[in-house]
Amino acid sequence: MSDRYDFVVTSGGIGPTHDDITYESIAKAFGLNLKLHQAAFERMKKLSKPHPMQPDFDWDTPSPSLTAKLRMVEIPHDESVPLEEQAVFVAEDMWVPIAIVNGNVHILPGVPRLFERLLEHLKPNLLPRLVNPEGKGIYRYLFSTPLPESTVAPYLTELATRVASKNIKVGSYPRWGNKRNTVTLVGTDKEFMDSLIAEVEQNVEGTKVTREDELDPPSDTEESK
Repeated sequence: MSDRYDFVVTSGGIGPTHDDITYESIAKAFGLNLKLHQAAFERMKKLSKPHPMQPDFDWDTPSPSLTAKLRMVEIPHDESVPLEEQAVFVAEDMWVPIAIVNGNVHILPGVPRLFERLLEHLKPNLLPRLVNPEGKGIYRYLFSTPLPESTVAPYLTELATRVASKNIKVGSYPRWGNKRNTVTLVGTDKEFMDSLIAEVEQNVEGTKVTREDELDPPSDTEESK
């Protein structure tokens, strides 16, 4: 996925127990070793709230509990990449780092509250990726269609070929269990993309929407919950 996509996020598996294997697995996938991130460890010691069962935790003496805690700050390490580019801290009151592998794989915790907060703080790093070198934003148009993919496939294939020179990507996504599917246009030339809206709507017998489920009947929405 790192080779195919510009921005990859993982969620969960970075805790202290035996089944938290995300750091280990990603390190193995990229041929890296795990290494204690000293800055993360220092922040952990400073910012972690004492557990009622361990009010005076000893951070200096080796113990099974300390070993478990260290699992959370032993991250994939690439000798060829500056340390500051392999992990970032996005909130002063949080010790959890966002480990970064291969420049675009971001490893986040699975706790929803932490995940959302860290991802929110990644925006300053993420937004520049959504602007091309000419400074144009990247636009994504959604079209909701009642037609099956097999029906719209010939038109979408022809359209994709026709707009390729404009760097417009055409996509089709089935929505299993729903009566409507989604067709997408992604590109940077908003004026040209706007000129395609009526054509796409006509050929897929659909409507441009802001959300995939915008035109779902109430019964479909309930069934998908």
